Amino acid sequence: MRLTRRTLLATVYGTGIAACAPIPKVAATGGAGPDATAMASMIRAGDMTASEAVEAAIKRCETANAQLSFVVNDTYELARARAKTKLSGPFAGVPWLVKDLNDVTGAKTRHGSRATASAPAATEQEAFVNATFAAGLVCIAKSAAPEGGYLPTTEPLAFGPTRNPWNTGYSTAGSSGGAAAAVASGVAPMAHANDGGGSIRFPAANCGLVGLKPSRGRLIDDQPGARPLDLAVQGVVSHTVRDTAGMLAATEATGSAAVYPPVGLITGKGAKRLKVGVLTKTFTGVEAHPEVAAAVNNTAKLLEGLGHNIVGTTTWPTAPGFIDDFLSFWSLGAMQDLAAMSKAIGKTPDETLFEPFSLQMAENGKKLTPAEIGAIQQRLLAAATAYDTWIKGFDVVISPLFRSPPSPLGFLRGDVPFATLRERLTDQVGYTLIHNISGAPGISLPLGWSSNGLPIGVQVSGANGDDGLLVQLAYEIEAAAPWIGKRPPVWVG
Repeated sequence: MRLTRRTLLATVYGTGIAACAPIPKVAATGGAGPDATAMASMIRAGDMTASEAVEAAIKRCETANAQLSFVVNDTYELARARAKTKLSGPFAGVPWLVKDLNDVTGAKTRHGSRATASAPAATEQEAFVNATFAAGLVCIAKSAAPEGGYLPTTEPLAFGPTRNPWNTGYSTAGSSGGAAAAVASGVAPMAHANDGGGSIRFPAANCGLVGLKPSRGRLIDDQPGARPLDLAVQGVVSHTVRDTAGMLAATEATGSAAVYPPVGLITGKGAKRLKVGVLTKTFTGVEAHPEVAAAVNNTAKLLEGLGHNIVGTTTWPTAPGFIDDFLSFWSLGAMQDLAAMSKAIGKTPDETLFEPFSLQMAENGKKLTPAEIGAIQQRLLAAATAYDTWIKGFDVVISPLFRSPPSPLGFLRGDVPFATLRERLTDQVGYTLIHNISGAPGISLPLGWSSNGLPIGVQVSGANGDDGLLVQLAYEIEAAAPWIGKRPPVWVG
């Protein structure tokens, strides 16, 4: 869900909301096949052509998608044609997927919805997608997302559930769940994702991947700038920290469009020993599931062994009603999105077009008065200020992503009765939303495992603009507790 609210709040409330270093030639990585960095190096060296890389990825995609259902529509012919052209950039010729909330010229964008069945192919694409093309990437398919990107699972009623490669009865999370399934199963070394409340970090956590939510305004975007309450940012899910670092460098804003000084290509750990806070309780003060808390606490011990200073346990600086305010604000996005899609097709929103959760969220948004919207906005801005003050006591804070290990399919689906689903969301999604409000970065790293063999992610978050610090620490953690050789049961790489 994009959730850029400048225009929305200006209308409803009357207030405005307000080239990287070359990647060196490297060898293939571990037991999981070449990552994107290695694949690009192999293409540059002539060990394979872009067309060969794309054709192999298409075959992997067809095999894995039959088991996992992560493709909304393929762009195979577009990819084949692009692979035959002269490509440049740090990832020239590397196949990947673009999330189906973003346009790719020549392909349909479905937004996970039945309402878009007759949508025409896109005739243009966003600035970030253009930046990924400039980096040389080749889009082989549009990856699945929940309707509108609203839910932290990828089970759109329009297409059916995307299944977790580690256990096909479980959720990949969302909203970038299709991307995560494709990468985790070995189809492509990385894939496009975006994050309006945890949608890069959640699927990375559930699927054993690296997922960086960058600082607001860090990357090239159609609407650049660190404006309050623009929730969504772009990014990727990947197997390795260096791939995430490479894409950060390739797509960050520079020049007059840059909100922060560019970090450039980060290639390893930092020398500074950090002050680390440890957090295991949700926004509502509920303790994490024991397996999730263990992953966080074990990470704290790992960092302490690496010489970092564990400052101690902390709690979120948010007010008790923070998550309620976030969901209310989220409902304004559903209201806007459903209205726009319904207008485009000339039909009234109903259950034949949209999921029950989407419809109810849109109704909730309609009920909010301008005064209520203004009050919600001010409380969320106060939460952002509180985060910015609180994080000054640490260099980074480690926490869970979800309160519990990955949930079974159906648990967070859009047709669960609304009151039940809202209660489940409030219980589970207690660690990521504040970073979308404040604009701060957070990265999910695969550092734990549930008793039934599913990945558990640990989040490392910091202050606005500290993306480089998080990537440096992620490199250090990856070297100390490597995950690259682990393969899920559904693996085609």
